[in-house]
Amino acid sequence: MIGQNAARDWKQEVAPYERPRVGRSAWQLVNTIAPFLVLWCLAYFSLSLSYWLTMVFVMLAAGFLIRTFILFHDCCHYAFFPNKLANEITGIITGLLAAFPYYRWKNEHAIHHASSGNLDRRGIGDIWILTVDEYLAASKWRKIAYHIYRNPFFMFGVGPVYMILVAYRYNTRRAGRTERRNTRATNMGLALAIALACWLLGWKSFLLVEGPILYLASMAGIWLFYVQHHFDGAYFEPAKDWDYVSAALRGSSFYKLPGVLQWMVGNIGYHHIHHLSSRVPNYNLKGFHEQKLALCGVPSVGLLASLRALGYRLWDEQAKKFVAFPSLGR
Repeated sequence: MIGQNAARDWKQEVAPYERPRVGRSAWQLVNTIAPFLVLWCLAYFSLSLSYWLTMVFVMLAAGFLIRTFILFHDCCHYAFFPNKLANEITGIITGLLAAFPYYRWKNEHAIHHASSGNLDRRGIGDIWILTVDEYLAASKWRKIAYHIYRNPFFMFGVGPVYMILVAYRYNTRRAGRTERRNTRATNMGLALAIALACWLLGWKSFLLVEGPILYLASMAGIWLFYVQHHFDGAYFEPAKDWDYVSAALRGSSFYKLPGVLQWMVGNIGYHHIHHLSSRVPNYNLKGFHEQKLALCGVPSVGLLASLRALGYRLWDEQAKKFVAFPSLGR
């Protein structure tokens, strides 16, 4: 656990990096959304030539949609513009492009940041994780449901479809009035945009372009979220031992991606910095890491090494590590 003095020191160190720059943020909107729209149009016009060519444009567009989501994500933390209203307006618009209702996602993600790595506060904004003891004590049907949920085919294959079509299309019971209105407005906006696009372009052409773009971007998004909290040396503690700074610096990985991919995902690979302070704009994450944390031993995960996370199923509280189902030994 990192002490209170160290926590205060980190807060002071990170404060200068929490200041968004209007010009830099505005340019990110241009260099992200404009290429996405151009690639979408190229994918559509290439349908008459070759669907293989279409898929090239689709995959590139999906990358820019991931980047659009990161801008949306920054807005949800009020980290993209200095002005709260500017963040909310931009967040609602980019949320429409990514098919997410702004207020519901913002509220759930805030809970994730406040409880990440806390074994007594799981369940909202997180991937479902059972401890070994919880799994052994679970009913047969709960075990079956957990096996299905943690299966990579379901999580990364079915998960994107469920997330886009079901999970974020309704309000939860705890939702407030603003959140409910925004979810309904987002659904209506998406329905109108889809209806208009189908009328102008034809429903088959629209689905052949938009469908795989959303699917691939959502799959990559789930993977990024998964690998940022599933790695060797991850941090999970009961509430009495849990510490916010420790959870940020030890429970969120530094995902070492090639430069082009790191740019495409809006530097979210520097996830430990993001959890240390969610108010740091995406374009300041790398700078803080390089100047302040390069020698601090934060968990680092490479692209190939991250694939090992596919075998992680349960959290072993005694060994303090992720384990697979067959390797429990008890």
